[in-house]
Amino acid sequence: MKIFSDPRITIADEADIPSIVALLNISYRGEESRKGWTTEADLISGEIRTNQENLSDVLREPGSVMLTYKNDEGLLQGCVNLKKHGDSMYLGMFSVTPSLQGGGIGKKILAAAEEYAQSVQCSSMYMHVISLRSELISWYKRRGYKETGTVIPFPEDGLTGKHLRHLEFLVLKKSV
Repeated sequence: MKIFSDPRITIADEADIPSIVALLNISYRGEESRKGWTTEADLISGEIRTNQENLSDVLREPGSVMLTYKNDEGLLQGCVNLKKHGDSMYLGMFSVTPSLQGGGIGKKILAAAEEYAQSVQCSSMYMHVISLRSELISWYKRRGYKETGTVIPFPEDGLTGKHLRHLEFLVLKKSV
């Protein structure tokens, strides 16, 4: 298991899946997500961002890991999925407990994600961010991420909720 500079951050295992699914769902969907600033509740209906089967599939993909941030009592408070593609690292499923957003946990997780990318010989990180999420895009830009000019569709998938508006992703990238 990789040890990060912050001991509260570790690589998830199968036992973490139920709590990660719960965190992802309350961070992105439904009323609970509105306690934070990263909610997608006004953009996508429903309560489900992912389920255990989907997350298990994601974690079984070659080069895919989930980093978790747990407080000193062992309670999951944040996570991010990382997928190695050549010398680039994709960052997704990034979440922090809504009521704790803005308190620095996200910055710590992002720093650990970049640390991990470097440790597996990646020279860049990239992500897909809903183009309507200007405050989130600005947050990433303040951390060195840049728009690549690439816009990709955000298709509905039958799991993650019906889109309430036309949605597309901007691709952001950073050298690490």
